[in-house]
Amino acid sequence: MKAASLSQIKKELELKSEEEIAQLVLRLARFKKDNKELLTYCLFEAQDENAYIELLKESLNSALSQANQSHLYYVKKSVRKALRNLKKQLRYSGLKQTEVVLLIYFCAVVNELFPKELSNSTQLQNIVQKQKDLALKAMSTLHPDLQYDLRKEYSLVIDN
Repeated sequence: MKAASLSQIKKELELKSEEEIAQLVLRLARFKKDNKELLTYCLFEAQDENAYIELLKESLNSALSQANQSHLYYVKKSVRKALRNLKKQLRYSGLKQTEVVLLIYFCAVVNELFPKELSNSTQLQNIVQKQKDLALKAMSTLHPDLQYDLRKEYSLVIDN
């Protein structure tokens, strides 16, 4: 079965009643965890982006602080898992400002929690450097006033 294009889906949804659309959304939410998470974001968290950012910071802190530090392999694995979850949550928001703030925060937390492992692992350094580069790239698309504020935060947190 071939999936319909977005324009076809949009045209078909315009023909449906509100009740039918609600049933379709609920059915969609049942099938995949990602769909349910996106729906949760859209319904409950999209109105207050700052609270969403704080929620993601807390979850990132807990994920990284619970990392098994007995071996460098486990540290890298935990950092990659936390980053993967963060990126998934960032996709729900879709705002570049949120992405920049959280990527800067991710780099700062990794630098703070794993300084010894970071200095011993090229892979871990590359992960952090890639996120720094992505933050700078996303920052360049923002309004100049926001860029100024975020660059200041970036230099305070990451360059130190």
